[in-house]
Amino acid sequence: MPVNFSLRNKLVIVFTGTIVIPFLTLSIISPYYYKRLISEETQNVTSGAMKSLSRNIKTYLDDLDRLTLLPYYNDDLIQALKITAYRPYDTLDTYTKLKTSRSLSGTLPRYLVSSKDEILNTVIVTKDGEDYLSSKFNGDQLVENFPYKEQNWYQMAIKANGKAAFIGSHVQNYLVQNNEKAKRVFSVARLIKDTDSDESLAVIIADADNAILGKLTEDISFSINSMMMIMDENNQLLYTNKQVPETSIASLADNSSKVEIDSQKYLKLTNHIESAHWKIVVLLSEEEMNAKIQWLYNAAIIIAIGGIVVTFLIFMYFTRWIITPFKRMIIVMGEVRQGNLQARFTSVGRDEISQLGSSLNKMIYQLDDLINREYKTALTLKDAEYKALQSQIQPHFLYNLLSGFIGLNRIGEKTKLEEALFALSGMLRYILATNQTTTIEQEFQILQGYGLLQKLRFNDKLHMQISFEKSVESFHIPKLLIQPILENAIIHGVEPSDKPCNVEVKAYIHIEEDMEAIQIKVSDTGVGFDIHEYPTERQHIGIANVRERLKMLYPDASFFIESQVGVGTTVLITIGIKGAFL
Repeated sequence: MPVNFSLRNKLVIVFTGTIVIPFLTLSIISPYYYKRLISEETQNVTSGAMKSLSRNIKTYLDDLDRLTLLPYYNDDLIQALKITAYRPYDTLDTYTKLKTSRSLSGTLPRYLVSSKDEILNTVIVTKDGEDYLSSKFNGDQLVENFPYKEQNWYQMAIKANGKAAFIGSHVQNYLVQNNEKAKRVFSVARLIKDTDSDESLAVIIADADNAILGKLTEDISFSINSMMMIMDENNQLLYTNKQVPETSIASLADNSSKVEIDSQKYLKLTNHIESAHWKIVVLLSEEEMNAKIQWLYNAAIIIAIGGIVVTFLIFMYFTRWIITPFKRMIIVMGEVRQGNLQARFTSVGRDEISQLGSSLNKMIYQLDDLINREYKTALTLKDAEYKALQSQIQPHFLYNLLSGFIGLNRIGEKTKLEEALFALSGMLRYILATNQTTTIEQEFQILQGYGLLQKLRFNDKLHMQISFEKSVESFHIPKLLIQPILENAIIHGVEPSDKPCNVEVKAYIHIEEDMEAIQIKVSDTGVGFDIHEYPTERQHIGIANVRERLKMLYPDASFFIESQVGVGTTVLITIGIKGAFL
């Protein structure tokens, strides 16, 4: 079964489909879009800062790398290294010893002076185990008999075989510490080889202060809480701006994009320093990033709710503006349907709804005019016809009644005649009343009086029973509807009979196949007649009049006559109960 939608429901569906759903969809999608946009922008800014930091660190590593290459560019220095590598120190003359020592100790400090402040020193360890320090600080001294060959950086330089070995953060344990905490440095170490014979001559290491990593990062800041770390090729921390638990360092080295430290989730960004195989790791707090984006969600919710409320109020105003005139039209149509043809629709403006209202008023006016010209004219004619029939039955009734009075007078029944006249006066008041209909109760009271008049005439020859059920007493019927039928039963049924006759008149509720009806039954045990001859030989003005008046008031009522010669006659009137009680 199709669903019937009112105009308001259809407008609600249109409003929901064109405003509410798109509004909500946009409000839900927009924060996610801007969250991704801000996240990408934050990552891009962070990546740019990391690249800048990577370039700055690389400049220090490049300077350290160049310092370790200086022996190849200084002939005195490379010759001194060759002397220490190929000739025993004891076999050297004094001049050669002095020259060699000056070259190894005095050449590199000149280059250190022009280098960055954070590049601290160089150490050359010759093949025969002698060590030479070049430092920016005059007080620095090497530890005597230091086991260089056991140091990790020394072994890395040997393994690199002439290439630069980048050394992560370590302590300068080969320098004498003057009651100061040993500095941490990062370095570049290199094996110096004879370019002619490819023989190892010495190992050189150039150190830079680890503090430079902090200086390079201190000016870098991000809009959200972050952690920055620099890790060497072995994934050991060279520098971190915040304390990192040992258990979390391993997760910084993997390829995952997110890590969790102390129950806090971070987005991980990584940038590599290719030459040293180092990497810079920045962790951005997801919680703080989400908190910064939360205002987008709040703004979207407020805008969505506010927008929907405003548009809903506008929608309700316009729907009421549209629907209210239609409801008023429906009310006017209802009044017209109930018979009020003076109802009118009050239209305001000149829009389509006002034009429709004007058309409705014009239609009601034309309908009223049509009813006045056609229906009321026909009703007047019908009422005149009904009154004519009513006036027709009254003389007929009086004629038959006066005939009975003449009979009483002839037989000298003056007392009965006097009683009959008094009964007649009451009946005349009823007959001459202006109303055209009466109730069963009132009609049966007149039948009682009429029966009394006939009883005075026929004495014991006539036995009458007149009754009605209480439930039908207020049912309306045409006035003098039953009296002509009762009169027919007495005059044409009882009077010709040579034996006493019974006449019964009753009204009651009749139910058949769940249909309720009121039945009025008039029966007699008189002479009867042949029903097949009735339409042509026995029909007279009384019965015909009853039929017509009954059909005028109740078109669906039935009028049935059954008669048998020598048995009697029965007249049955059936009226549907719907609309019977007026």
